[in-house]
Amino acid sequence: MILINDPLRQTDLPRGCVATIGNFDGMHIGHQAIIRGVVARARETGRPSAVITFHPHPLSIVAPDRVPPQILTLPQKHELLRDMGVDALIVVPFTHDFSRWTADRFIAEFLVAALQVSDVRIGRDFCFGAGRSGNLARLEEAGRQYGFAVQGVDEVKIRGIRVSSSLVRNAIQKGTMRTVATALARTYFIDGRVATGRRLGRKIGFPTVNVDPANELHPGGGVYITTSRFESFSRSFESVTNIGVRPTLYENYAITIESHILDFDSNVYGDTVRLYFHRLLRREQQFQSAVELTNQIRMDIAASRRYFLRHPVRYDEAGYSFP
Repeated sequence: MILINDPLRQTDLPRGCVATIGNFDGMHIGHQAIIRGVVARARETGRPSAVITFHPHPLSIVAPDRVPPQILTLPQKHELLRDMGVDALIVVPFTHDFSRWTADRFIAEFLVAALQVSDVRIGRDFCFGAGRSGNLARLEEAGRQYGFAVQGVDEVKIRGIRVSSSLVRNAIQKGTMRTVATALARTYFIDGRVATGRRLGRKIGFPTVNVDPANELHPGGGVYITTSRFESFSRSFESVTNIGVRPTLYENYAITIESHILDFDSNVYGDTVRLYFHRLLRREQQFQSAVELTNQIRMDIAASRRYFLRHPVRYDEAGYSFP
């Protein structure tokens, strides 16, 4: 898979491609339905498949007070698209100048002149261009004018509820990991680097790794059953992860993400880690003493071990965990 970071200037583009356009934050099952169709059509016709996205998020330019925290980092999006078989990820830099491009200009100058697209598939409710003037109907009209095929892809629902990035984002923040996993068709994860913390966990008998997250979004405060996959190891480890301010021991302290890795005693400072979130065990709470906190941590670890016995974690060939 090739990554094209400045397609408005580059000339080496996947011309004649089967393409889709969108932000694709979260890469949920609705996004996956669109992308699978693009990849299948590209293989059927012998053409390259391409995903066109924008970075940063368009709202960060046109309405910065309304931009949501992103579920995925750009490298994570790249990785997931690559593993779905996409040939090219085209990242359009979303600038103030580009925000003024009309839908017609984007179609004529980029989709037609630069990419010479053969097919375009988008979600039926997707809009693009200045003033969100571009939509499925406008693309269909342009397709007839310029000679490319257009297909709208229906939304995907779970129990009658439309799957969207907003739904996934809200579920992550609430810690409802079952909903997140269903909407993503994989276990939700964040990436980060292991940083030096205050080593409090080691002092009370439960050493932790302190994770400096690469993701803008992470689950809400609480204790989670997780698995941890370090870059320097070829396997994952069962873990218990606390997200919060540690109210029993500190006041007005910044939010931290700390994982106690079960049956693990290696130095991983500076390593990168992928944390998979399986279940919320409990919300963060304040205890009367360190002893009371320690007893609760023991119970959290025991509950996590029972969970993993009942629900063995599965991974696919690309290394993603599945519920």
